[in-house]
Amino acid sequence: MENLNTIETEADTIRIYVADLAAYNSGYLHGVWIDATADLETMQDQVNAMLETSPIGFAEEYAIHDYEGFGKYTLEEYAGLELAHETAIFIQEHGEVAIAALEYNSNLEEAKSLVEDNYHGCYDSEEEYAEQLLSDCYDIPDHLANYIDYKRVARDLFCDGYFSAKGDNYKVHVFSY
Repeated sequence: MENLNTIETEADTIRIYVADLAAYNSGYLHGVWIDATADLETMQDQVNAMLETSPIGFAEEYAIHDYEGFGKYTLEEYAGLELAHETAIFIQEHGEVAIAALEYNSNLEEAKSLVEDNYHGCYDSEEEYAEQLLSDCYDIPDHLANYIDYKRVARDLFCDGYFSAKGDNYKVHVFSY
């Protein structure tokens, strides 16, 4: 039988550590790292196999004690496999944009809505987004373009109606609410 505590995973795998609560409450660390993007049946099978090998004997309760690949999003201890799986799939599909949305709004459905309906893209800065927005909305003559203070335009946009989240390489992801 495979040692459940040493399952190797890739560094970019979105995974959870599921602990045996009977063992934990008795002073033992017994659990398994599970790929949270695997199908729910596979995840549940891995939890059941871990519980069957409990050092305490008959174990039936578990909790999520750690996780990787969720960014700064907080996955609650008793969130359950289904929510962990749905969140992991969302992150797998949308990458750092999903993590940014989850950090802004930890409700999965609302974070999905932010990404699907209110995401405006990735920019070098909020000022770059302001410049892009104005050029998309208005035909600004070249002789006037240099007079626009995009820093102030960005400040006003991001005070009311927009927010940004830091991305890789000093980029920002822009959302509206």
